[in-house]
Amino acid sequence: MPLSPRTVFARPLLTACLLASLPASAGDKVTITVERGPAASSPASSPAPTASPFAGARPSVDLAILLDTSNSMDGLIDQARRQLWTIVGQFADAKKAGQTPLLRVALFEYGNSGLPATEGYLRQVVPLTDDLDVMSEALFALTTRGGDEYCGQVIDEAVTRLDWSDEPGGYKTIFIAGNEPFNQGGVDYRSACKRAIEHGVVVNTVHCGAYDTGVSGEWNLGARLAEGESLNIDQDRVVVDIPSPHDKLIIELNTELNATYLWYGKGGGGYGANQEAQDRNAAGLGSSTLVERAAAKSSAGYGNVGRDLVDSVAADAEVLSRVSDADLPEGMAQMTADERAAFVEEKARERAALRTEIQALSDQRDAYVAAERQRLAEDSGAATLGDAVTQAVAKQLARAGFEKGAPQ
Repeated sequence: MPLSPRTVFARPLLTACLLASLPASAGDKVTITVERGPAASSPASSPAPTASPFAGARPSVDLAILLDTSNSMDGLIDQARRQLWTIVGQFADAKKAGQTPLLRVALFEYGNSGLPATEGYLRQVVPLTDDLDVMSEALFALTTRGGDEYCGQVIDEAVTRLDWSDEPGGYKTIFIAGNEPFNQGGVDYRSACKRAIEHGVVVNTVHCGAYDTGVSGEWNLGARLAEGESLNIDQDRVVVDIPSPHDKLIIELNTELNATYLWYGKGGGGYGANQEAQDRNAAGLGSSTLVERAAAKSSAGYGNVGRDLVDSVAADAEVLSRVSDADLPEGMAQMTADERAAFVEEKARERAALRTEIQALSDQRDAYVAAERQRLAEDSGAATLGDAVTQAVAKQLARAGFEKGAPQ
């Protein structure tokens, strides 16, 4: 369907260097293997994610990603960097009682000998946060180094240290990815997985390597105990960059979208700088990654309440009256109260129009890419981390009472 004439907002466009992409290589064809055992029986007192109906407040989604960062896992980290925004889109399309969930994401690394042995060679990199640019920044900062991989311990740490939502109708999940036996270390993975599901946290395991090796390493048993999915991927499979005729305009609109953000507070300037830095990081992996990020930024899954005035005022109309002049974006301190409100409203209208246009173009791009994959006989079978996560999440969100809905 042709787009209606677009509203034009004068903004500088990204330079052509953002379109530099990596060479496309499909790699070997690999088929994902999914095993889901019968749901583990939980004590009667254990809270289940669907124990109570959703009461109408914005539903919660908490996702913790636990990545093996030993020497052999560079490919896994690359997939996580490339596919973060595809994963975000999965949640942005979900609805419960008409509401898009509030997505928070956490990141742990484990199996890295550069981390203290006394702490199990693991580290909480990012606590549960709705600042997805911080998550992207952390993924690009990860490095690999050989070490011992203690799956039970890192799961136990994630369950203990993260401030998981206590909403009975929310969705809480861990995705742990690695390639060594699941049963190593001083913390028994069986007790860790059982404790996770007792807290309403589903554990999904992603073994990187041959299916039989994952089974012998007990990756499937960990998922079975915590009512999750056992998945098998090729961590070295290249995520193919398929450009489309829509990419250039989406990227231009993404730059215009950035200009609608009114960052405020003590870290105001830093938020905007990091948003642009993560655009550059995505662009460095190929135009497709930047386009996926732009699509995620144009969805309800990308929010900046408490950092951006447009999102904050949409959530609480009284925010402007509480922000000190010193914490306002440049130029707003000299405005009257009415001028400030009108300025935020103008930016909100601009953002809504840009989001609508980016979403429409993204839909056209998705159709184009799907047709290109078919034409090129490109097997896009779920053989990467992003595919594994989105496949499992789709099933589990449905079980938690979420429905697939049109992005806001």
